[in-house]
Amino acid sequence: MAKSIFLCAISNIASGSCHEDCGFCTQSVRWRADIERYKAKPIETIVAEARAARSAGAVGFCLVTAGKGVNERTLAFVCEAARAVQAEELGLKLIACNGTASREQLREMKAAGINAYNHNLETSESFYPKICTTHGWRERYETCENVNSEGLDLLCGGIFGLGESGADREDFLQAVKSLQPKTVPLNFFITNPALPLQQPVMASDEALFWVRRAREVLGDKPRIMLAGGKEQAFGDRLMEGLEAGANSLVVGNYLTTTGMDSRALHDRLKNAGYAVADTSECKGEK
Repeated sequence: MAKSIFLCAISNIASGSCHEDCGFCTQSVRWRADIERYKAKPIETIVAEARAARSAGAVGFCLVTAGKGVNERTLAFVCEAARAVQAEELGLKLIACNGTASREQLREMKAAGINAYNHNLETSESFYPKICTTHGWRERYETCENVNSEGLDLLCGGIFGLGESGADREDFLQAVKSLQPKTVPLNFFITNPALPLQQPVMASDEALFWVRRAREVLGDKPRIMLAGGKEQAFGDRLMEGLEAGANSLVVGNYLTTTGMDSRALHDRLKNAGYAVADTSECKGEK
């Protein structure tokens, strides 16, 4: 039987209005990057994107907002979007990604139909102050603990290629492991001319090494998802990333950048002998 690859799609439901100073993120208003900015995507558009995601083979659908964390307005909007998507009965696993969140806020999201929460550590605790000064790494870790406490599935990963050392990457992987996430999204930094952080795209061999290392550290249980920057870091070697230990991919576009066409991705998976996981393979998961 072919190995199943789990696909996940992203909906950027509130874009480009973050006031934090993360040096890797175009959604910060501080850097004035040339991206689309809006406070709230129409609910009917979010639902249409959910339908398209399912048609593209996604079993996960992530509702993402820009900003440090969840406030009253964000919470209400995410819950409204979640109820609308769940009413479609698409069988999607619904994920929220809205920054730092309290247990009470996460509990309310869960009641609205959110199945999982994505909050990335991004990098090691010691390196984090070099890429962000407006909030701390420990806040991020505590949000992940809150997710686990409220019984939501945790997605927690980060970004390789920010200028961190190999030791930082090892520390990051150990921190992720300690949280026992269901899925670990691995992103590969792609710079933008507006950003203060300028680093070259990680070479494919290096990216493959760290996918293999992530699998070694994390063990067999969590899904490892190749996410932002996979097209640039792996190029025509993306299937080698699956051989190295990844078993999940983001399909379609990212938050502010374009991703791989879903049909092209399906063709590459099929030609490499992989199957696209169906919603039935998530049975029993929240």
